[in-house]
Amino acid sequence: MKSRDAALLLLVAALVGASMILPGRIAPVENGEVLASPADSENPDAKSGSHKARPRVIVVGSGISGLTTALELGRGGADVTVVDMSSVFGGHAVMSQGGVSVVDTPLQREVGIADSADMANGDFLKWGEDADPDWVRYYVDHSRTEIYEWLLDLGVRFESVLTAPGNSVDRFHQPAGRGIALVTPIYEACLAQESIRFVWNAQATKLLEKDGRVAGIEVRHLREGTQEKLNADAVVLATGGFQSNLDMVREFWPQDITFPERILAGSGRNSIGLGHRLAQSVGGELVKMDHQWNYFTGIPDPRRPDSQWGLSAANMFGILVNPDGKRFASLHNWAKEVMPPMLRQKRVTVWFIFDEATRKEFVISGTEWTDFKKVERLVLDNPDLVKKADTIEELAKKCGLPAENLKATLTRYNELVDGGRDLDFDRFGPKKTEYNNRASPKLNSPPYYAMQAWPLTRKSMGGVAIDLGCRVLDKKEKPIPGLFAVGELTGLAGINGNAALEGTFLGPCIVTGRVAARTILGTQPEKVKPLPRETSRCVDCHDVEALLETRRPGFWHFEQSHQIVLERKLNCILCHSELAPYDENRHRIDAKKLTSSCVGCHVAQE
Repeated sequence: MKSRDAALLLLVAALVGASMILPGRIAPVENGEVLASPADSENPDAKSGSHKARPRVIVVGSGISGLTTALELGRGGADVTVVDMSSVFGGHAVMSQGGVSVVDTPLQREVGIADSADMANGDFLKWGEDADPDWVRYYVDHSRTEIYEWLLDLGVRFESVLTAPGNSVDRFHQPAGRGIALVTPIYEACLAQESIRFVWNAQATKLLEKDGRVAGIEVRHLREGTQEKLNADAVVLATGGFQSNLDMVREFWPQDITFPERILAGSGRNSIGLGHRLAQSVGGELVKMDHQWNYFTGIPDPRRPDSQWGLSAANMFGILVNPDGKRFASLHNWAKEVMPPMLRQKRVTVWFIFDEATRKEFVISGTEWTDFKKVERLVLDNPDLVKKADTIEELAKKCGLPAENLKATLTRYNELVDGGRDLDFDRFGPKKTEYNNRASPKLNSPPYYAMQAWPLTRKSMGGVAIDLGCRVLDKKEKPIPGLFAVGELTGLAGINGNAALEGTFLGPCIVTGRVAARTILGTQPEKVKPLPRETSRCVDCHDVEALLETRRPGFWHFEQSHQIVLERKLNCILCHSELAPYDENRHRIDAKKLTSSCVGCHVAQE
């Protein structure tokens, strides 16, 4: 290995914050009460009850639910080890829009919105159809304090409250800076806690049991290929969903719907069901696994055309047609109007039809796609993904759609736009609703475009069974001692039922994380003031291009982020300002300062 390669690897090690697991007392946790460890049994203070040992807890996963759990535990006095397969924090949440559904907040009142927990409870149960009533009630009663006020204390700022289908009033709170700005302050607060340690590039492969309870995990260090056992008093699984594991998607697909001939994976890179299998290995039960939240907007990822991976792409200013070339739903109430009929078609696919005037409205979800020139180069100008023609007849021929039907559909749609009301699907009209009165221009500016889309997996709304304290339950609905689960792994605690209100994915991740921590601690942590945010020619020593030539296990994020650096010809100091000027004695990456650079890539759009 070149000396400069070795130096760069040292920098990477500092970046990921790989820390040693320090020896310490192990204190059992029972019914939320922290007890003295065996080592304390001969301690007079322990016997008198004046001393309680610090519990050691392992959190598997550093997504938003795992970070929330870790922070709550650390602030409450626990020693916490966070284990993650990646080398960076945040999971899929950093790539999201970042909105959370919160009830009756000062921001709502400022803009004249009157909300209440009872109103929200009705909305959640009606929209979700089989949502868990106890968790829904807890969520709507506590979302303001558990989510909104907690995030404000951490430094998150909300810039607006948006409309979302299924809500009687607007309650989708949009944070400034989107998903990355929602998650980063939680991570920064974790870094400020000396009792919280991170072990990166490590996969939990087994739950360890002792004396009838879960007592730790076995991990495989992905970069070194070594195994290690980590002991703890409690383990919290925060591993996310399973929607990027197409075998599991098929295994738990709803029985009343035929599995699509083609379906693309569009969830988090590590949302492959590892936590589900870990919980099952010690008797944990899975519930409502057929509650899968998928999109109709999937296209093959042009960067990996021969893989299972897809992108969520759409033009909401166009129209949607089925394989017969006919409209069959309104784009804007897609959750309940598009997906069900699409999945019941003989050919489970749709086409977005738009024109040159609306071409600029084409979007791809994700932080890597904010550059429209990149969208044009890789997707819009890619004939394998988007067809283009000067006439509707020619476009239909390229797509294999009935030309007469497609032409009639466009003619009818333009007539409805002229009339000011969508008489077919109520997409637009004089009466504004949560679905209609969106901008609906006529589609009559050639050339015309068509993008074929397939189902795209996204989120899990079923998962590991838990009680109201986030204890993992077995088939008899009894808690498995020492084992907890939070976030999407639990199907968001059943808060969504089989249909999700927007903002009820990240919100339940935060709530379940805080609940699990308090169950383990048995205490309410005191509030901590947020830390101040810090913002922000290494190539002479570090040959990044050479390091990217070969894919290496455990370096996925390093390779992705530095590929972007090369593409954009960025200066290293934009992310690593603490390394300049060079000082051999302090030439180390500061993990906290590095978080401020994440927004350079992760400013997502949906």
